[in-house]
Amino acid sequence: MSIPIYTYDAVVVGAGLAGNAAAMELQNGGAKVVVLTKLHPLRSHSGAAQGGINAALDEKDSIDLHMFDTIKGSDYLADQDAVELMCSKAPETIRWAERMGAAFSRTEKGEIAQRPFGGQSHPRACFAKDRTGLTLLQTTYEQAHRAGVNFLDEWYVADIVYDDETGKVNGVVAFNIRNLEEKAIFRAKSVMFATGGYARAFKINSNAHSNTGDGLSIVARHGLPLEDMEFVQFHPSGLSGSGVLISEAARGEGGLLLNSEGKRFMENYAPAKMELAPRDVVSRAIINEIREGRGVGPRKDAVYIDLTHLGKEKIMERLPELRDLAITFLGLDMIKEPILISATAHYSMGGIPTDIRGQVRRSNDEMVEGFYAAGECACVSVHGANRLGANSVLEALFFGRHVGKEMLADLEKIELADVSEDQAQTMIDEIDWIIKNNGTESVTAIRDELQDSMTENAGVFRTEETLKEQLKIIRDLRERFKNIRIEDKSRLFNTELQEAIELSHMLDYSTFIVKGALFREESRGGHFREDFPTRDDDRFLKHTMAYMDTRGHVSIDTMDVTLGRFEVKERTY
Repeated sequence: MSIPIYTYDAVVVGAGLAGNAAAMELQNGGAKVVVLTKLHPLRSHSGAAQGGINAALDEKDSIDLHMFDTIKGSDYLADQDAVELMCSKAPETIRWAERMGAAFSRTEKGEIAQRPFGGQSHPRACFAKDRTGLTLLQTTYEQAHRAGVNFLDEWYVADIVYDDETGKVNGVVAFNIRNLEEKAIFRAKSVMFATGGYARAFKINSNAHSNTGDGLSIVARHGLPLEDMEFVQFHPSGLSGSGVLISEAARGEGGLLLNSEGKRFMENYAPAKMELAPRDVVSRAIINEIREGRGVGPRKDAVYIDLTHLGKEKIMERLPELRDLAITFLGLDMIKEPILISATAHYSMGGIPTDIRGQVRRSNDEMVEGFYAAGECACVSVHGANRLGANSVLEALFFGRHVGKEMLADLEKIELADVSEDQAQTMIDEIDWIIKNNGTESVTAIRDELQDSMTENAGVFRTEETLKEQLKIIRDLRERFKNIRIEDKSRLFNTELQEAIELSHMLDYSTFIVKGALFREESRGGHFREDFPTRDDDRFLKHTMAYMDTRGHVSIDTMDVTLGRFEVKERTY
């Protein structure tokens, strides 16, 4: 069949905050740009961010303090030049969003309201009630649309057009989810991935169903590296049983964590910061309380967060959506009673390695021409081993805009390469194989086993034994995947086929998570090895750079962390 080839200056994959911000800069700069997204932009996972976006706005706060908190929170694995850039531009980023129409909550003086978040020296999370991500997503999409950005939603990007000899990306290959017969190559001088994170590798997670980390696997299949994949953030407050997120805003507004004995147990783990310790510290504390028999709820697999002392007025003003979520999923009203929470897989610190400009790395020292990434799928490494709450929305919004500007500046230097229909063949073969394969294995069953075992063996606590067991499980699941069968053989809105493709990506990057966790024989930030419970700066003050060969085997290299004026110290709270 004939595959149409469409030509653009730039293709952006993903329509969350990072993708929208980049597309807006490119469009306003005169570039011909298209945004490809597998669901409507306003359904992008950025809209699930609830609590806030960090910036040092208050006169008692400072950019230096924001930088220090971020670097300390990262367990000193963040690249300090990237942190400095992001934190120094945070106030400007807030004003940019405000000028576009983002409706932030206000103080009585009319200033942007800010609330405290974990690991921060000062309240600096600007917020819009508990719907901050949705407010910003609506604003950026509206303004990008107003600027004339061409959005093609329900298009699934299945591959990049990559020239291994020249180290250049020349476009992407995609199919229309509504009709598989419609496939296309989007040829471009430059491509940016803003495809989201990979926490859906775990059973209890806060991620949207569509948030399957496809972009990372697509990159890895071309022999390009992924960075720091072992660092997965577990958020302390997912609703018990489902993992649906209860924002850190709940603790920022004064929520108390209690065990079955009615004690504020954080005094045993972070006496100075208590409930406002960083997320990795609080998540481990919660899981430890449960493991030691002090859990609550019908399964004893949760702890309480008590907000009743805040009163109805404050909860309805600051946390209305969180209250609705707890009522919907637990039948508990936080105005009247404590609610049940536990740690939920939430955020990806690792991802596609980029330099400070957002250009994707081919290796430690080489870059991929015409290829960029921003947002949660990227690892410019502003979060290192652990992200502070409200820095992710900042990263997506700032680096999306920043990378869009860098792409615009590079366009004149990049030649538009020829592409051919043959470069869609990998995608075509994958679709045809999944539809025609008549094995005995279920996609859902394999995915459930992957998520269950990743939670059990590579979750909040890890050991060499559990990680090696997990590698065996993933290898077995890969073999079973070859024997899948989907019942829907049609080519119209075949969501079963899409989920099979997404599962293949999940199996790929789960291998990266486990191999990185096995290699890193220390505990740092979100990565905790019970057999190596301390941080080891002599051996592991380094980023992991992992590569996958054509057989699916993953090997690990390292890359130096960019240090700066903040000295590496013991991390205590």
